[in-house]
Order: sequence, then structure tokens, then C-alpha cells
Amino acid sequence: MKAIFKYTFMALLGGMMLASCSEDSIVTVPTQSMSGQGLLANGKAALVPLNGIYREMYTSGWSTTGNTHQCFGITAYNLCADVMGEDHVMAAQGSGWFWFDAIYNVKGRFANSAWRSYDLWFAFYTWISNANYIIAAEETMGGSTEERNYAIGQAYAIRAYSYFMLSQYFARTLVGHESDPCVPIYNDPTTPQTTGQPRATNAEVYAQIDKDIDKACELLKGIERYKDNKSHINYAVAQALKARICMVENKWAEAKAAAHEAINTSGCKILPVASFIGMNNVGADNVMWGAEIISDQVGMYASFFSHMDYLSKVSYALKAPKCINLELYAKMSANDARRGWWFDVDEVGKVQQKFRFSDVSTWMGDYIFMRVEEMYLTAAEAECRLGDDAAAKEDLYALMKQRDPNYSTIKTGTGLGKTSEKANETGSLLEEILIQRRIELWGEFGRMYDLKRLKQGFKRTEAMGWPSGALIPNVHTEDPEAYCNVLTIPQAEFDGNENMDGDKDQNPTGDYKK
Repeated sequence: MKAIFKYTFMALLGGMMLASCSEDSIVTVPTQSMSGQGLLANGKAALVPLNGIYREMYTSGWSTTGNTHQCFGITAYNLCADVMGEDHVMAAQGSGWFWFDAIYNVKGRFANSAWRSYDLWFAFYTWISNANYIIAAEETMGGSTEERNYAIGQAYAIRAYSYFMLSQYFARTLVGHESDPCVPIYNDPTTPQTTGQPRATNAEVYAQIDKDIDKACELLKGIERYKDNKSHINYAVAQALKARICMVENKWAEAKAAAHEAINTSGCKILPVASFIGMNNVGADNVMWGAEIISDQVGMYASFFSHMDYLSKVSYALKAPKCINLELYAKMSANDARRGWWFDVDEVGKVQQKFRFSDVSTWMGDYIFMRVEEMYLTAAEAECRLGDDAAAKEDLYALMKQRDPNYSTIKTGTGLGKTSEKANETGSLLEEILIQRRIELWGEFGRMYDLKRLKQGFKRTEAMGWPSGALIPNVHTEDPEAYCNVLTIPQAEFDGNENMDGDKDQNPTGDYKK
């Protein structure tokens, strides 16, 4: 059996198993063979495997054989990408979780199934495999048109999101690297007989992503979430994902349109900082997409908040405090309410309290994957790049009036330094929007995703608050063309995929090709 298909096919079983105990499952798991279409007899039944996928988006212990306390789905992957940048300071190694991501010491571990490459590859291809089974039933699925569209639309969105995230980690950014190798594409249900595919190019993968997200938007338009469950991707979230994708593609008019459509159809609104303390409640009016965690689904130590909530005195967060880059913190005015997201700890730095357990005694706290504030920043950036400074400032001010009542800017233009260092700042409006994005989305979006698409390097310094052990002087993070932030592909893929050769198709283990 081909290696990746062994993983994804068995993971499909695991996804179904998880779905049976999901809090919002609609029907019990059917007893029919998974190889037949009887599994998806109607649109509501299709939500069972969907719920399995969504459950895996916040559950630990299934995507790797070790290091499971740093592998708990979307928030873990965004935290990984955040600590790979310059703004999310890890003040100490602590128990080691996320430290090796932060110091760029995971690429050489691609043969070990306990590390990040395997975790990401296995997780996203598992979701792709599950989505493919649902999409394959599009023509034969029973139920009403709305039920079918709701289920299949989410599957297309999940597949688009999964390929998009794989591209973020296993290839250089699209623009300027269209012919670079990205990841294999699978659009049909996998079986033990499925032939492994070679790495597709960046351009080919993004063509698939575009096709999938457009199909998702088409099918989900006008359909309300079942039970208003924010774990489900609806039309607004699909549009927001499209906006993220278009930003990487530098399709600014489309990014602007998708971001505004997401804002206008989400029913969400920008909230003042005091209205979403702790960032732990998906019911907040600014949350577009997230996971409501119930008591029998808490991750305990293997959870986002255990790594973040210093004030809870949980050992992981206490031993490895998460702090903001001091130079970025200084860019906030004294009136900026976001300053309250961090507090001083002697000899440590500005420690975060943006993310907190809702109840540490029971390990409770929802996971937020997307807030509407992101879309205002996305629209502002797109408008700025299109030369419409007035519209860009309007969207920027919509956010900033809830953060700093005295905020204003006279900046203009799209200049951007080769690196994010203070010495290379240009004073442009684009740079100002990106600074507010860095502050607003600290800890939740993944700074490395933006650095890659911007083709902007960075250097860490002790003046930012970074400890000497994380300055990574021998990693070429200042060079956006380097491969330092491109992960290596798991060895198991090469062992089982006849169309991938580890000697020819592996990403560089260093910063450059040899």
C-alpha cells in the first residue's frame, strides 16, 4: 500500500470514528462499507464525516506518533508559523514544545513521525482524503439540494484550505516561484490501489485551490449554518479563505472583493478589546470560524491555552512565556487598547494575556480560527495595493477606531523594506497596514504566512526580547528566496510513493539548494 494512502485511508476511518462522538453529529455513523456511496445516503449523513474532519481540527494525539502536546490542529499550526517569525517571542525553551519550530530545528527530522513535517503532511492529507469521499458522492447523494450543497460545499472548502496550507509549509510562495515543486494533488477517494502522484507545481496546486474555493463559494451561498455551528465553514468563511488565497496570489481586486463579501455576509462586527477578553469564546460577535470546546473534548496540557496562558500557571506557558516583540509593542500608542494584551514580567518581557482559558480548572476555552477584523485588514491592504488610499484608510479606521480613538495616519504608498527591521522601514501606508495586522493578529494568524507572501525577510535581536538561544544567526531568515521556512517532506512519503524520489524531490534540509 502506498505510504500516504495508507495514512489517509486509515485516517478516514479515524475521522468517521471521531464523528460518532462529535457534539453536533446529526446521525449515527452508518454501518455500510466506506468504499460504497451508501455512506453518504443523504446530505445530513454527509455531515458525519465532515464533523470528523472538524473535530480533528482541534484534537491532539491523532496526527503524530509523538510530540502530541504541540500537535492539536489549526491553532497549533498557526502558533508554529507565528513563532517562526520575529514578533512572537518565546522567552525560553521550557518543555520544548514549539521551541524547535522557533529555532528552525525540525527540517532534519523528516524521517521521524513525531515531528512537524509528518504532523502537517498527515493532517492535511487526511482532511483532503475525507473531503474527496464526500465530493465523489456529489452526483449520487440524496437529500434536498440545500443539504447536498451544504455538505459538498464544505468539502470543497476544506480541500482548498488543506492544499493552501500544505503550500504554505512545503513550498516557497507562489508569485515568482510558479514552476517550483509544491505537493501532490489527489482529487479522488484514495484506496490501497491508488497510485501515488508526483509533486505538482505551485501553479498547478493554486489552480486546484482556486477551482475548489470558487466551487465552495458557489455551493454555500445563501445557506445558513446548521444549528449556527461556527465550526462549519459557511459562505462567509469560504469567501474569507478566498481572500487569504488571493493575497498569496497577488490578486488584489479579487482579495478586496472577497474580503468585503466575507464582512458583509458574516453577520460579524469588529468588537472593542474589552468585549472579547481571553479570545476563548466562539460566540463572540467578531468570530467567523472556530471550534466550541465542550467538557469531554478539552485537550488539557495538549491544548493551545496550556501553551499560552501564563497567568493560569500551567507549566507549559509558565516555563516558556510567549511575549511580543518589544519593537512592535512600541508602535502602539499609549491609548491603544491592545496594549492590555501584554503585561510586564521582570527579566522576561511583555508576556501575553490575549489568550486565556475561560476556566483553567476545567481546561476550558474555545479555539478561534478567524475573526472579522482580519478581513478589514485584508481589504485595506488590497485597496492600498490597488492605489485607493482613501478606501484603504476607511477599512483601516473601521478597525482602529475600536483600538485607539485618536488613531489617524497621513501615510501613503506601497513601499516595503526587504526585511521588517526598523532600519528598513519605508513609512508607507502599506507598511502601516501591515504593522497593524502584525499587532491585531499576533498569536492567531501565523506571521510566517505573511512574511512568505510579502517576500520580506526578518532578523531577530535581543532588543526585541528574544533570548540568545533563539536568535538563529546561522539561519538566513533575511533572505525571502531561501528555503529556511520550507519544511522537508516526510520520508514515509518517499518510501511508499513510486512517483516521488527522495534524492530528487525532497526539499532542501538547509536554507539553499546544494
